[in-house]
Amino acid sequence: MVQQRTFPLWLWITVGSVSVALYSIAVPVSSALYQVPVAVAFAFSALICGALPLALLKPRLAIGLFLVGLLGNGILAGSGRDPFWPWPIPVTEIITLALLIALVVYRQGWMLGVVTWSLALAVALAIPPLSGGTPAVSFGAILADLIVTFSIAAAALGFAFLVVGRNQIRDELAREKEVSAEEQARRQLIEERSRIARELHDVVAHSMSVIQVQASTAKYRVSDLGDPAIAEFDDIAASARSALAEMRRLLGTLRPDGEEAERMPQRTIGDVPGLIESARRAGVPIDLSIDDDLRGAPLSAQVAVFRIVQEAISNALRHAPGSRVSVGIAQSNTSGVVVSVINSAPQSTPVDAAGGGHGIIGMRERTSMLGGQLETHATPEGGWIVHAVLPFDADAGASVRAEGNA
Repeated sequence: MVQQRTFPLWLWITVGSVSVALYSIAVPVSSALYQVPVAVAFAFSALICGALPLALLKPRLAIGLFLVGLLGNGILAGSGRDPFWPWPIPVTEIITLALLIALVVYRQGWMLGVVTWSLALAVALAIPPLSGGTPAVSFGAILADLIVTFSIAAAALGFAFLVVGRNQIRDELAREKEVSAEEQARRQLIEERSRIARELHDVVAHSMSVIQVQASTAKYRVSDLGDPAIAEFDDIAASARSALAEMRRLLGTLRPDGEEAERMPQRTIGDVPGLIESARRAGVPIDLSIDDDLRGAPLSAQVAVFRIVQEAISNALRHAPGSRVSVGIAQSNTSGVVVSVINSAPQSTPVDAAGGGHGIIGMRERTSMLGGQLETHATPEGGWIVHAVLPFDADAGASVRAEGNA
């Protein structure tokens, strides 16, 4: 079953205009050339030409009215017409039939179009025997008129079928493209979360390692420890080692097949100046303002700051070539850090601005993980701004995320 369509205004205007034009021609042709009474010519021509706009709303009713007008007008035209005029289907009705079939196919599908073509042929074949007092006319003239009429109608049927098929394929491709885009976005989100989880492993592993070392060496560093206390520290060290082993196994499941584990430590706020200097050597003008007191910030926040700055600079290079970039990292009014990366309007058109889509996704995931806030939007001058606020209190960040999920 073909779905109901909502037709654009231009189609209604076009079909209505064509219908009025054909009607204004069909009435004088029927009355003057085929000797059909004027009142009857008005009525039957209205049924024939009015079927065109009606086909957009009620195609089956439009077909019925057209066939009634075709039969009545053909019978009356056959008794008083000039033998040299085409009959049983005049030229105006040939054009109307072709347009009607095209609209029916566009509105309801090819099957009803074939039915319309067949019914019109049956009615046309019935007109000569039903017309009384027909002037002498050769069978060849009638056959020629029918061949021309239904050849044109068949061409309209085929053309409409091709157009409708093309539109259906285009709609299917558009839907598949939307589904593919959604799947790609979901895959990118999962990949980014996996990468963040692998980075978070290093942060947690560092803390667990410190706990394990402190617990293992406590009996050597602290004097006068009793046997129960030493046993307690040994249990803490064993639990820390077990937790580290479990984290490594979990990390292995998050790593794609064939990907080797990273050997270098995670980048932190202290690595931001090196990142900026590397971009400057590449010819990018970048201003940096960084609060040195932030070097002692929690490791998870430092890793997030570095990655946000890295992604923001990468996006500025890709989408705003020739722009000037300003990077600011400062202590917030509360316990946290504020990251701001602003680039000016691009000086040239990007050669290839189609990135992988990970940048903003990654920044938003890292900010959300710490319970922070991220804003990304265009500036009035035509540039772009990335503004992130990351709290240091992990418990506060967890409570913010819990409230957001509630």
